[in-house]
Amino acid sequence: MNNHTDKTAVVTGANSGIGEAAATELARRGWRVFATARSPQRGRDALARIRKASNSDAVELVDLDLASFASVRRAADDLLDRGDRIDVLINNAGVILSERRLTEDGNESTMQVNHFGGFLLTSLLLPTLLQSDDPRVINVSSVLHDRADQVPLDDLTLEHHWGQVYPYAASKLANVLFTRELHRRYADHHLAAFAVHPGGVRTGFARDGDVKGVMGRVMSFMQRFMLTPEKGAAPVVELAVQAERREQSGKYFHRHELREPSRAALNGDQALGLWDASNEITKAEWRVA
Repeated sequence: MNNHTDKTAVVTGANSGIGEAAATELARRGWRVFATARSPQRGRDALARIRKASNSDAVELVDLDLASFASVRRAADDLLDRGDRIDVLINNAGVILSERRLTEDGNESTMQVNHFGGFLLTSLLLPTLLQSDDPRVINVSSVLHDRADQVPLDDLTLEHHWGQVYPYAASKLANVLFTRELHRRYADHHLAAFAVHPGGVRTGFARDGDVKGVMGRVMSFMQRFMLTPEKGAAPVVELAVQAERREQSGKYFHRHELREPSRAALNGDQALGLWDASNEITKAEWRVA
């Protein structure tokens, strides 16, 4: 059996890949884990796998579709109803698309799922996170954030910035900018925030028909050369559990190593502008109690 701990984590996109592996490892270590999934059936299947692999039944499923702000708010209410404290939020879920599409909220899907949804969820869970003696937010980004020279604040629906890689790169740049601004605003409240590139990981990512054509074929071919989900989840779990990492809040990690992110990711004006725009789009309210 795993060792008991009173720690609680929320892991988004835990129905496969890095999210499932991270949820499994934390549960194995005795954590209570809320595993979110967009598809209820895939979520139930993953829940059974996580409980079996971790030898823990302290894993619960939460329905969450980041492409819907209403779903994010329902999931947050559900989480708040189930417990009085969350120690770690892992914003892992993400998509990459080969065709531009809008969500029910009128946002470009990549930006909403990869950034706006996690931004809103973090704001809604912030008061509960701050009840922890070691609150942490981990945003799973990508080395590809350096393919975007900016987040286009005047075109966040990407109507005029669409391309094969740019939307994903811009959303991953947004993850790093969000991490830095979250740290700047809430470090005094003892909240630690991290952005991490987990490596090229062999997961179900981009294999649900969302990526088509040449891009889809290339990504399918590259899967065979990528890391296992367990290896990809390892640096994420380290940021969740290692005490010494707290001193590196606000930073960007390339797998296990602290790295300087791209120049665009160090732009304070971009970080502030993105924060303000994200608040306006999501109607987030950053209450601390």
